[in-house]
Parts: sequence; C-alpha cells; structure tokens
Amino acid sequence: MTVSTRTNSPTPPPRRSDATRTAILAAARERFAADGYERATIRAIAKDARIDPSMVMRYFGSKEGLFAAAVALDLRLPDLTRVPREEVGRALVGHFLGLWEENEELTAVLRVGATNQAGAERMQGIFRDQLLPVARQVCPDPEQSPARAALCAAQLLGLALTRYVLRLPPARELTREELVAWLGPTVQRYLTAPNP
Repeated sequence: MTVSTRTNSPTPPPRRSDATRTAILAAARERFAADGYERATIRAIAKDARIDPSMVMRYFGSKEGLFAAAVALDLRLPDLTRVPREEVGRALVGHFLGLWEENEELTAVLRVGATNQAGAERMQGIFRDQLLPVARQVCPDPEQSPARAALCAAQLLGLALTRYVLRLPPARELTREELVAWLGPTVQRYLTAPNP
C-alpha cells in the first residue's frame, strides 16, 4: 500500500525559469536606475544577470516589455480617509520619501520618464491609477482632483529629481523631517485648500 505524502510534502524548489526571470528583472531595475532607459542595453542587463541576451528577449520580447515588467510599481499609498485632514500633506510627503529612499525602481522610472515615451507612459499610468484616486479621497471638489493631484506630483517628482537623480547637495543635505516640514504644507494646500 502506498501512502500519499502530498499534503506533507515540502514546497517544491522554484523552477529554473522563475529564477532566471527574477535575475533578469533585478538586473534590469539596477541598470535602468543607473543608466536610464536609453543607455541601458539588453546585452548589459543580460551580463549583469549572468545569462545570454537571447534569454532576455525570450522572456520579455523587447526592451520596452522588459522595462514595463521591471517597473511595475505599487506605490502602496496610504488610505487618506484614516489620516486627520490637516495631516494629509505631511503623510503623503513622508510616504513618498520612504518610497524613494528604499526603492531604486522609482528613480529608474523618473529617469526614463523624462527621456523616453515608454517611461513617460509608465509614469502617466502610475499617476492615473494610483495617485489620482488618493487625491479624490480628500479633495473638496471632485472635478478639481486631477489638477490638484498633478500639482502634488509636480512637487514630489521635483523633489525626487533634485534629491535622487541630480543629487543637488542642498537637496541631499535636508533631513527627512525638514523635507516633511517644508513640503507637507504645500502638498496639503494643493489637496485641500479652497479653489483659487
């Protein structure tokens, strides 16, 4: 009699294709962040992942496909309905600072978005699908939500550009607390102040 061990069997090891895909995506994120979209090459990404360049094409089809897969970002934006209304700006600035400091993908998307149509489209999708719904949670006039969200994006992306891409020394030297204190009220005004 054979006893089935299916329910007690350990989790099977990951398939080699999963490991290869993961290695390619990790190498692509680093390369896009360091070089930007235009200068990052399939050959360099494959070398970083220690695989043949044809494997990158096999898994992702094109450089655009690889970029889209590598930077599928979830901003994990907070539910602003749980934040006191007068603290929304500070909460968003603090949240974005945390993301930028821990996630090189955001830097890669910003670099690429400024120089390439595929990157710009990815940024537009993130704005439309993630930031705009959060702005709608707190804006006093739903019709003004897109404009208000765009103003918030301009502030936050401007900070990211100067601090993480251009690395301007004065922007780099500001502490997290100083940045929240300076930018929080501005983002707050964009989201909740009466229409001018």
